[in-house]
Amino acid sequence: MSLHPPVFPAEPTQFLLTDLSLVRLTGEDRVKYLQGQVTCDVSALTPGQSTLGGHCDAKGKLWGNFRLYCLPECLLLQTKASLLARQLPELKKFAVFAKVDIQQSDWTSLAIAGTGTDAWVAAQLGLGDSGLTPQGMAVRVATDRWLLLCEQDPALTLPKAEQALWWALDIQAGIPHLEAVHQGEYIPQMINLQALGGISFTKGCYMGQETVARAKYRGASNRALFVLAGEATAPVASGDTLELQLGENWRRGGLVLNAWQQNGQVWLTAVLPKDTEADAIYRLKQEEGSRLHLQPLPYSLAE
Repeated sequence: MSLHPPVFPAEPTQFLLTDLSLVRLTGEDRVKYLQGQVTCDVSALTPGQSTLGGHCDAKGKLWGNFRLYCLPECLLLQTKASLLARQLPELKKFAVFAKVDIQQSDWTSLAIAGTGTDAWVAAQLGLGDSGLTPQGMAVRVATDRWLLLCEQDPALTLPKAEQALWWALDIQAGIPHLEAVHQGEYIPQMINLQALGGISFTKGCYMGQETVARAKYRGASNRALFVLAGEATAPVASGDTLELQLGENWRRGGLVLNAWQQNGQVWLTAVLPKDTEADAIYRLKQEEGSRLHLQPLPYSLAE
């Protein structure tokens, strides 16, 4: 069975990203406060800039990963909604000692993707790369792929598609999205944040920093995020177990991070041993007939 990857839209298409939530940080200490909590260099951002990042516990295990947006009057942290029940109280834990207010935001998270999207954004918003917009901010994720934050629904006159396709494109790109089931399981390097610019190794102390630094300088991380694709008919969900084929036997190999299914095929990301062979064969534990193979990552895993 030949693989059929997610079809990139033939024209600029909008996606309402209802699976995401936004956390808004305001107050004069917002940058300093967040700088001491997360893996990315918050102080290096200027309004209109964005970065990926991670929020760890004291042991360096992730409460969640996110995209951070820097706006003139606030910081907006965008993450999967399922994470916030545990992550938001942790983020607020030390806020009483700083001039910062941390609350969920009702801003709208949108995405636009499809052939010609770069030209559409240039014509409509005057941007060739990430920057501020009249209603908020736009971030260029890749060629013809953009994220938009808007204080109000911009009512774009573009065709609409289900957000599942946007997540499928992120899976192909090796971009991770932790869900609640993964909290406390992984250090940032296990979901490739270092390869995606989401970790600063020069910014100084933050929660979990010692573990993250040790993983880099002492090679303490033996797992990484991989993209797999193949056949599967049963529903696949975040946290499902993968098994690795060893001769005629199978053994536990890792957990599904994100998955996209269509017409009996599945594309997914999973955290697996770093030394996994390129020709390794996996299956879903709940579907013994499924077969999954590694796909090339679009970036290097070098630290």
